[in-house]
Amino acid sequence: MANIRSRFVLAATVAGSALPLSGIGSPVSPGKPNVVIILADDMGYGDISCYNSKQVKTPHIDKLAKNGVRFTDFYVPTPYCAPSRATLLTGRFPLRHGLVQNLAPDAGINDVGIAADEITLGNVFQEAGYRTKCIGKWHLGHKPEYFPVNHGFDEYFGILYSNDMRPVQLIENRDTVEYPVDQQFLTQKYTRKAVEFITINKNKPFFLHLCHAMPHKPLAASARFYTPETPGDLYADVIRELDWSVGEIIKTLKKLNLLENTIVIFMSDNGPWYGGSTGGFKGMKATNWEGGIRVPVIISYPKVLPDNTKIAIPCWSPDIFPTLLSLTNISVQSPNKLDGSDLTEIMKGKQHTHQPVFSMHNNRLMTVRQGDWKLFIHNPGYFKMVDLKTWKDPRGPDGTTIIAPVTGQATPASYPGIIPVQSEHEIQLYNLREDPAESKDLSGVHPEIVNELLQEIKKFEASFNEKN
Repeated sequence: MANIRSRFVLAATVAGSALPLSGIGSPVSPGKPNVVIILADDMGYGDISCYNSKQVKTPHIDKLAKNGVRFTDFYVPTPYCAPSRATLLTGRFPLRHGLVQNLAPDAGINDVGIAADEITLGNVFQEAGYRTKCIGKWHLGHKPEYFPVNHGFDEYFGILYSNDMRPVQLIENRDTVEYPVDQQFLTQKYTRKAVEFITINKNKPFFLHLCHAMPHKPLAASARFYTPETPGDLYADVIRELDWSVGEIIKTLKKLNLLENTIVIFMSDNGPWYGGSTGGFKGMKATNWEGGIRVPVIISYPKVLPDNTKIAIPCWSPDIFPTLLSLTNISVQSPNKLDGSDLTEIMKGKQHTHQPVFSMHNNRLMTVRQGDWKLFIHNPGYFKMVDLKTWKDPRGPDGTTIIAPVTGQATPASYPGIIPVQSEHEIQLYNLREDPAESKDLSGVHPEIVNELLQEIKKFEASFNEKN
């Protein structure tokens, strides 16, 4: 880590303003808050009951929302895993941090990962004296140079990529410790590791990045939650176990008298795959419709933030980085330009505006949202029906290399949102406040809004030509 400090040279820019300057790595005061990010994989906006009352009950996540701030219009930059996860940890849009595709060892996509000069939340907290640990899915590179322990985390335990990518193996720090992996125990194992980490570090500040495998396919739950007698409920079983996991984390923090001084963030990396729920939005994972990029986000920090608060201002995951620096009072000097804003004043109800938020797919920008309006600059695509009789998931459970229940896995028959239909138009405009289902294209009715948002796109694109 000796080379990290030298990278914090210039003031990190956040939404046009500079973060306050002071050295990274200064001694941590006893009152520094702990930070826990709980990141679900492919959890839909409508998969938890505080966002969707028709869904399986999630009392622990709902209580976290009641004791904190719940965002209703929160976005990730891509509707798939790796770029979204890199943005969360760096505060930078994928076109800026450079990781724009998913990695997959079983598809030969091995030689890409998070760049050596990217500064992660792990780097920042580690340099500030926190103990740092990543548990679960990393997906920012699975070659040794990309491992979490080389990017700001003192410890790591988990599967380096998605739980349906062969070889499914558990890594601890740098070594393989389990292969094959019986996935019914994954949520339990990750939760146990998280509780152990919190308990061991109860007397020092810590940053825990807990990245669950579920509800990414293949779905699996432990015997306590698995209901094989009703195989159609496997997705619900998985969600109930994830809710239990959140409860265990909160119970541990409370037992150790750490809850008041711990920032807890619960969110998803993108929209749901088959079997999940978008909560009534169009599309799903891999699409830039609302169902693919709008995600549930809850932030609790009882010592500072209000409780039982709902925020409908459009925000996005690049905001997490500067917000955490603000809430932990860590000032950095960094050469890397950030794309987010500090959400503290928004969460306290003292600010009611936010910069435009953008999304992309592969290596091109797709959408911009500002206020109530969302503009597509490329055709968002539609759902191509498949033959359910012949459809087979090549990464489905096989009992040897991917171990999970065979019965009850989701299929394209369980589309998680409103099914998109084919459109000939590239540019499409929607008023999400009046039309959250993106059913009425208003681009022909409001050309002035189209032009205004196109200018925002152009300004954002131009920023990628700037240094860093």
